[in-house]
Amino acid sequence: MIEHKVNKQKLYSPTRTAFKKFLKNKIAMASLIFLIIVIIISVIAPLIAPLPINQQDLLNIKGDMSAHNLLGTDSGGRDNFSRLLFAGRVSLAIGFTSTVGMIIIGVTIGVISGYFGGIVDTILMRVTEFVMLFPFLIFAIVLNTALGDKIKNPYGSAIILIFVIIILSWGGVARLVRGKVLQEKENEYFLAAKSISTPTYKIILKHLLPNILSVIIVQATLTFAGMIVVESGLSFLGFGISKSIPSWGNMLSDAQEGDIISSKPWIWMPPALMIMFTILSINFVGEGLKDAFNPKGRK
Repeated sequence: MIEHKVNKQKLYSPTRTAFKKFLKNKIAMASLIFLIIVIIISVIAPLIAPLPINQQDLLNIKGDMSAHNLLGTDSGGRDNFSRLLFAGRVSLAIGFTSTVGMIIIGVTIGVISGYFGGIVDTILMRVTEFVMLFPFLIFAIVLNTALGDKIKNPYGSAIILIFVIIILSWGGVARLVRGKVLQEKENEYFLAAKSISTPTYKIILKHLLPNILSVIIVQATLTFAGMIVVESGLSFLGFGISKSIPSWGNMLSDAQEGDIISSKPWIWMPPALMIMFTILSINFVGEGLKDAFNPKGRK
């Protein structure tokens, strides 16, 4: 009698397997911890900021570092350290909100276009191409200039910026998702689901989306990082959010003077480093999630 030995192994769900794999990625985990710390500090900024963000000390404009002003003061006599703590809230909130809106619109249009094809695909892709060809920066600058003076609420400029980013930046996500859906439609699992008349919504939610999840996650993280750069760049040029609201871009915009750049790095270097490290961390987390959720890399 031949005894068959059964290899007893624990069977994990794909999500749990991906999570365990992500935890083993040291660079991604370190980046995630850094992002969590930045988010926590930004959320509790009102509790730990030593001074009000718009309190001016006209006798200490562009002041040096001291016990009272840890990172000196800006060109308006405001405490740089307090503004730096608050700046993360604005930059991260704009980046996250814009990314969520873009991903929802882009994924929805991309899945519908790739799944149904035909005239639906043609119409949606022509609309997508029009959106992608629209001059984003010019439109953002013109809209901000036209409506900026009419909106008394300082956060109105942030809402306008988020709206413009979402409406004009989802095209790349839609085309990427459409291409991935077209690839997945050639696989056997999709053809099998269609052959047994599986409802469309079940095919999309239970088959297509889980298999393109890694692409969506990576694109979302890259988009998140890109939106932080967009906000910082527009604010640096003076066409972003209101100057009264601290953001990393606004802090860099206030430090454009030659004497500050050459002899007072404590004014411009902290926001610049925060932008750099935050973007790098987001990208590392995205790469870690890509490897973890890639079905081809699972054992």
